[in-house]
Amino acid sequence: MSRAATQVFGQQTRSIGQGREYAKQAAIVIAASLFVALCARVTVPLPFTPVPLTLQNFGVLAVGLLLGSRRGFAALALYLVEGAFGLPVFSPAILGSGITHLLGPTGGFLMAYPLVAFIAGFIYEHTSRRFTRAALSAAAAEVVLFAGGLSWLAVLTHSISLAIRYGLYWFVFAEVIKVMMAAAVAARWHQQPSMQE
Repeated sequence: MSRAATQVFGQQTRSIGQGREYAKQAAIVIAASLFVALCARVTVPLPFTPVPLTLQNFGVLAVGLLLGSRRGFAALALYLVEGAFGLPVFSPAILGSGITHLLGPTGGFLMAYPLVAFIAGFIYEHTSRRFTRAALSAAAAEVVLFAGGLSWLAVLTHSISLAIRYGLYWFVFAEVIKVMMAAAVAARWHQQPSMQE
């Protein structure tokens, strides 16, 4: 085989390898968005607030911690696009689906999801892969989540105190559990290679 033919063959092989890697990463991002959609189906409506109790936030934190900042952001951005186009990926809603859901009481939380996943992933990928670091990363991301969610509720209700009452008080304990669960999953996952060595 001539040198030119060898170079062409090498370039084609690299192109195929890059194509497979892109396809693999795209599949991971799509699967992550569907995982969050699955978590959103686990919902408990609360009679004293328009914001339901859901496993969705756990899914967002887990995706950010497991996939890292860039893929986590991409997965949750895709998730919002899926929901905006009317796919049944959001928590079951009284106010409908699609854009209507994004403009509803939970819209601030939903719109913050890509940034939440990014922050959780970014902090965690720049620290040790231990449970404590994962929990701190998830907790920092939760601050951003509730800042977005409560800000939007304050706009809708014209009251900061109502926004806090509807969107924070009833969820603190559950969110602590979700942070711990996501941190445990991420720490366990990232320990796998070292456990196999």
